[in-house]
Amino acid sequence: MEIAERVLVLVHLLGFASLVGGWLVQARSPAPEVNAAMLHGAWIELVSGAGLVLLLVLGREPIAYGQLSVKLGVTLLLVLLVFANRRFSSIPRGLWVLMGLMALINAGVAVLWQ
Repeated sequence: MEIAERVLVLVHLLGFASLVGGWLVQARSPAPEVNAAMLHGAWIELVSGAGLVLLLVLGREPIAYGQLSVKLGVTLLLVLLVFANRRFSSIPRGLWVLMGLMALINAGVAVLWQ
């Protein structure tokens, strides 16, 4: 069970890296867009996060439902934004900033919320 959890955490981190990396690539672009790295990273984060929650439910440790609820809400909203805007050749700069901030907030909740 511990190995499965570690593998899922690794996959979750790779999804985050893909999402933020794809977001940062667009930083100097005059017309940012949702690229494949952002789309796949968001989906990987959602699926691996769901797997991690499943392992928590099956385990014996207490579950922080508040933290999980915030992370799930931010991740779902981020996946919806990325998915809905993937077909446009460019997105507004404010939406691009929002997507990046949501990814960083999601990581912040995971790391800083005790």
